[in-house]
Amino acid sequence: MIETFLPLIEAARGVDLADPAAAERELVRRLDPAGPVAARLADELRKLLATGAIANRGEMPVKWGRVAKATEQSSGFSIDVVHMNGVGPMHRHPNGEIDYCIPLSGDPRFDGRPAGWVVYGADSRHAPTVSGGEMLIVYLLPGGAMEFLT
Repeated sequence: MIETFLPLIEAARGVDLADPAAAERELVRRLDPAGPVAARLADELRKLLATGAIANRGEMPVKWGRVAKATEQSSGFSIDVVHMNGVGPMHRHPNGEIDYCIPLSGDPRFDGRPAGWVVYGADSRHAPTVSGGEMLIVYLLPGGAMEFLT
Protein backbone atom coordinates (compact mmCIF):
# COMPACT_ATOMS: atom_id res chain seq x y z
CA MET A 1 0.00 0.00 0.00
CA ILE A 2 2.95 2.36 0.52
CA GLU A 3 3.08 2.85 -3.27
CA THR A 4 -0.13 4.89 -3.03
CA PHE A 5 1.67 7.39 -0.80
CA LEU A 6 4.79 7.77 -2.95
CA PRO A 7 3.70 11.10 -4.51
CA LEU A 8 3.47 12.58 -1.00
CA ILE A 9 6.74 11.02 0.14
CA GLU A 10 8.55 12.24 -2.96
CA ALA A 11 7.15 15.75 -2.53
CA ALA A 12 8.17 15.85 1.14
CA ARG A 13 11.65 14.38 0.71
CA GLY A 14 14.28 16.92 1.71
CA VAL A 15 11.85 19.77 2.52
CA ASP A 16 13.23 21.97 5.31
CA LEU A 17 10.58 22.35 8.04
CA ALA A 18 12.39 25.20 9.83
CA ASP A 19 10.13 27.71 8.04
CA PRO A 20 6.68 26.08 7.77
CA ALA A 21 5.29 28.69 5.35
CA ALA A 22 8.24 28.26 2.97
CA ALA A 23 7.96 24.48 3.31
CA GLU A 24 4.28 24.64 2.33
CA ARG A 25 5.10 26.72 -0.75
CA GLU A 26 7.76 24.20 -1.77
CA LEU A 27 5.37 21.30 -1.25
CA VAL A 28 2.71 22.98 -3.42
CA ARG A 29 5.36 23.52 -6.09
CA ARG A 30 6.28 19.84 -5.96
CA LEU A 31 2.72 18.46 -5.68
CA ASP A 32 -0.04 20.97 -6.33
CA PRO A 33 -3.21 19.94 -4.44
CA ALA A 34 -5.23 21.31 -7.38
CA GLY A 35 -3.31 19.27 -9.97
CA PRO A 36 -4.07 15.98 -11.71
CA VAL A 37 -1.65 13.86 -9.64
CA ALA A 38 -3.28 15.11 -6.44
CA ALA A 39 -6.76 14.41 -7.84
CA ARG A 40 -5.81 10.80 -8.61
CA LEU A 41 -4.22 10.43 -5.18
CA ALA A 42 -7.32 11.80 -3.44
CA ASP A 43 -9.52 9.35 -5.37
CA GLU A 44 -7.27 6.43 -4.40
CA LEU A 45 -7.24 7.46 -0.74
CA ARG A 46 -11.03 7.87 -0.65
CA LYS A 47 -11.37 4.33 -2.05
CA LEU A 48 -8.97 2.94 0.56
CA LEU A 49 -10.96 4.70 3.29
CA ALA A 50 -14.24 3.31 1.95
CA THR A 51 -12.88 -0.25 1.99
CA GLY A 52 -11.49 0.12 5.52
CA ALA A 53 -7.88 -0.22 4.40
CA ILE A 54 -6.83 3.07 6.06
CA ALA A 55 -7.97 5.04 9.14
CA ASN A 56 -9.68 1.92 10.45
CA ARG A 57 -9.02 2.27 14.19
CA GLY A 58 -10.96 4.24 16.78
CA GLU A 59 -14.20 6.05 16.14
CA MET A 60 -15.27 9.48 15.05
CA PRO A 61 -14.44 12.28 15.56
CA VAL A 62 -11.01 10.68 15.01
CA LYS A 63 -10.35 7.40 13.24
CA TRP A 64 -6.72 6.59 12.51
CA GLY A 65 -4.33 4.01 11.20
CA ARG A 66 -0.62 3.64 10.57
CA VAL A 67 0.41 2.83 7.02
CA ALA A 68 4.16 2.62 7.58
CA LYS A 69 6.83 3.17 10.17
CA ALA A 70 9.70 5.49 9.31
CA THR A 71 11.90 3.41 7.01
CA GLU A 72 14.20 3.87 4.06
CA GLN A 73 11.28 2.98 1.75
CA SER A 74 9.26 5.87 3.22
CA SER A 75 12.24 8.28 3.10
CA GLY A 76 12.41 8.34 6.89
CA PHE A 77 8.78 9.39 7.40
CA SER A 78 6.19 7.42 9.26
CA ILE A 79 2.84 7.54 7.46
CA ASP A 80 -0.41 7.79 9.39
CA VAL A 81 -3.88 8.47 7.99
CA VAL A 82 -6.63 10.07 10.06
CA HIS A 83 -10.31 10.57 9.25
CA MET A 84 -11.59 13.52 11.32
CA ASN A 85 -14.58 15.74 11.95
CA GLY A 86 -13.66 17.16 15.35
CA VAL A 87 -10.82 17.54 17.83
CA GLY A 88 -7.95 15.07 18.20
CA PRO A 89 -5.45 14.52 21.00
CA MET A 90 -2.90 17.16 21.95
CA HIS A 91 0.53 16.16 20.73
CA ARG A 92 4.04 17.47 20.03
CA HIS A 93 6.16 17.09 16.90
CA PRO A 94 9.83 16.80 17.94
CA ASN A 95 10.98 16.86 14.29
CA GLY A 96 7.99 18.62 12.74
CA GLU A 97 4.99 17.29 10.83
CA ILE A 98 3.87 17.43 7.21
CA ASP A 99 0.13 17.04 6.67
CA TYR A 100 -1.73 16.50 3.43
CA CYS A 101 -5.43 17.22 3.89
CA ILE A 102 -8.22 15.94 1.61
CA PRO A 103 -11.82 17.14 1.99
CA LEU A 104 -14.46 14.43 2.31
CA SER A 105 -17.62 16.41 3.06
CA GLY A 106 -18.70 19.97 3.71
CA ASP A 107 -16.10 22.74 3.64
CA PRO A 108 -13.61 21.30 6.15
CA ARG A 109 -10.72 23.15 7.71
CA PHE A 110 -7.76 21.58 9.47
CA ASP A 111 -6.69 23.84 12.32
CA GLY A 112 -8.49 26.61 10.41
CA ARG A 113 -6.67 25.83 7.15
CA PRO A 114 -8.24 24.63 3.88
CA ALA A 115 -7.44 21.32 2.21
CA GLY A 116 -3.89 20.87 0.92
CA TRP A 117 -0.52 20.99 2.65
CA VAL A 118 -0.07 22.06 6.29
CA VAL A 119 3.37 22.04 7.92
CA TYR A 120 4.39 22.27 11.56
CA GLY A 121 8.01 22.92 12.52
CA ALA A 122 10.15 21.05 15.01
CA ASP A 123 8.92 21.15 18.62
CA SER A 124 5.48 22.43 17.59
CA ARG A 125 2.35 21.17 19.29
CA HIS A 126 -1.38 21.24 18.72
CA ALA A 127 -4.70 19.49 19.27
CA PRO A 128 -5.57 18.83 15.61
CA THR A 129 -9.06 20.05 14.80
CA VAL A 130 -11.26 19.60 11.77
CA SER A 131 -14.24 21.93 11.55
CA GLY A 132 -16.88 22.49 8.88
CA GLY A 133 -17.02 18.92 7.59
CA GLU A 134 -14.91 15.79 7.34
CA MET A 135 -11.33 15.48 6.20
CA LEU A 136 -8.81 12.75 5.49
CA ILE A 137 -5.34 13.74 6.67
CA VAL A 138 -2.08 12.00 5.81
CA TYR A 139 0.53 12.70 8.48
CA LEU A 140 4.19 12.39 7.49
CA LEU A 141 6.35 12.45 10.62
CA PRO A 142 10.13 12.77 10.16
CA GLY A 143 11.70 9.86 11.99
CA GLY A 144 8.22 8.83 13.13
CA ALA A 145 8.59 11.21 16.07
CA MET A 146 5.41 12.28 17.87
CA GLU A 147 4.67 12.66 21.55
CA PHE A 148 1.13 12.65 22.94
CA LEU A 149 0.60 15.23 25.69
CA THR A 150 -1.90 15.13 28.53
